[in-house]
Amino acid sequence: MCYSNSRISLIYMLATCTTCPISIYLNILIINFNLQDLSRGQFEEACQELAQTFADIPGLITKTWLANEETNTYGGVYHFENKQAMLEYKESEVFAAIGNNPAFINSIITDFGILEGPSKVTGIG
Repeated sequence: MCYSNSRISLIYMLATCTTCPISIYLNILIINFNLQDLSRGQFEEACQELAQTFADIPGLITKTWLANEETNTYGGVYHFENKQAMLEYKESEVFAAIGNNPAFINSIITDFGILEGPSKVTGIG
């Protein structure tokens, strides 16, 4: 399997390597919210403008941008290298800006560790 993003490629390689002595400990952060007074198109345009800001966050491996127009639910799934990187992000100005944005209501923020064994079988871990 080949990924164009080198960070994903490295994670995939380490996660699927059966002889590598390295273990990957990812932390996942899922943020969901509803949009208020902002269309999907406006939201998507803003996300495109902010994508590089997220790409530059230390310890963030990937962010998957979420959108469900039917339920007006948007957000992201963030994969961090470790819990410390996730905690530092949660203390950042970028994270605070999400929470303080009046166009984002009913926010739900949940963080997770991963189950390493089964995650290796299904492609990451």
